[in-house]
Amino acid sequence: MDHFLYRSGTLHAEDVALSDIARVVGTPFYCYSTATLTRHYQLFTEALSPMPHLVCFAIKSLSNVAVLKTLGQLGAGMDVVSAGEYLRAKAAGVPGDRIVFSGVGKTREEMRLALEGGIRQFNVESEPEMRALSEVATAMGTRAPIAIRVNPDVDARTHEKIATGKSENKFGIPIARASAVYAEAARLPGLEVMGIDVHIGSQLTELEPFEQAYLKVADLTRRLRAEGHDIRRLDLGGGLGIPYSRSNEAPPLPTDYGALIKRTVGDLGCEIEIEPGRLIAGNSGVLVSRVIYVKNGEDRDFLILDAAMNDLVRPSMYGAHHDIVAVEEPAPGAEPRPYDVVGPVCETGDTFAKGRALPDLAENDLVAFRSAGAYGAVMASEYNTRPLVPEVLVHGDHYAVIRARPTFDEIVSRDTIPEWL
Repeated sequence: MDHFLYRSGTLHAEDVALSDIARVVGTPFYCYSTATLTRHYQLFTEALSPMPHLVCFAIKSLSNVAVLKTLGQLGAGMDVVSAGEYLRAKAAGVPGDRIVFSGVGKTREEMRLALEGGIRQFNVESEPEMRALSEVATAMGTRAPIAIRVNPDVDARTHEKIATGKSENKFGIPIARASAVYAEAARLPGLEVMGIDVHIGSQLTELEPFEQAYLKVADLTRRLRAEGHDIRRLDLGGGLGIPYSRSNEAPPLPTDYGALIKRTVGDLGCEIEIEPGRLIAGNSGVLVSRVIYVKNGEDRDFLILDAAMNDLVRPSMYGAHHDIVAVEEPAPGAEPRPYDVVGPVCETGDTFAKGRALPDLAENDLVAFRSAGAYGAVMASEYNTRPLVPEVLVHGDHYAVIRARPTFDEIVSRDTIPEWL
């Protein structure tokens, strides 16, 4: 569910009309609903109760500090994959003991930063990383808490660019080599082995791949314990998908996911961590854009918007679908017509949809891309020297700009001209 509904003929975010925000902020802009973020986080934590657990929001999906603070105040942990994300979590007031550091390419500087600032655990993805972390921690006179990410060779049945749990993917160590790697970790002086980490991919729409992976993790837990390791924490990753189209069958609910976790690993007595991003953030946000022109082509009509692929890259990058709706509700019985929905960037790939059935739209009409909260603003760029899209957070009948649109002067002033010019 989300909190973007028509009221009196206009699409609202909670109690605020999107058209009112557009008049003040301009378009395009991202808008997030506090109520939706809250509800989706609560669904996960309720699904895992009464097991000891921590729901760590995957910052890579939506990294605005105001959003992180919203979730952090609810008790959420944070899953970070860079020093920048770590510092965003800290800026949002999330304590280090609720921050998990993931990612295949952590640098020694990032390791040192997290050890100094406090960290719940590092999810270690390779033996070279493990040795480097031990050296850094030993030099600092401390021990780094770790879980080792294992690759279970499970097909997540998702888009190839967001699958992470097969043997050919770059993530984790092969599960068949886990015993040897854990034995080495136990010998390294700067490490404290806490648990096991697994993450098989993103936007999963069925539970069977999770079940395959978690059963392998359960077997590994028993084996490692028999080998003398104190496995007391399981990080099961994220990846549960969302319905990007209202016409498609909905993916499994967090309650079903929680029941699966209890069924597969619930008897091990481990603390459970999960790292949802998309299911918390995806339907909490929309991208609002304005029609610049309606262009009549030879065999199709084009809806040219002021949003572009640099603002929402998922359709161009993944062929991803987003429902597109008019901000002003169409009249009952109004016949839709097909449009190719495109942006103004000089790329044929700057296309959001082809032949999409939409109400009759005209210049200056507003449209909203649904389910744009995750991997929207975080993947935006200034391609074509287009300013980054502002972000707005709604709370009831209030809203605030939580990232302003930069001016062209601000963008250009970041460049420097060498003295010989």
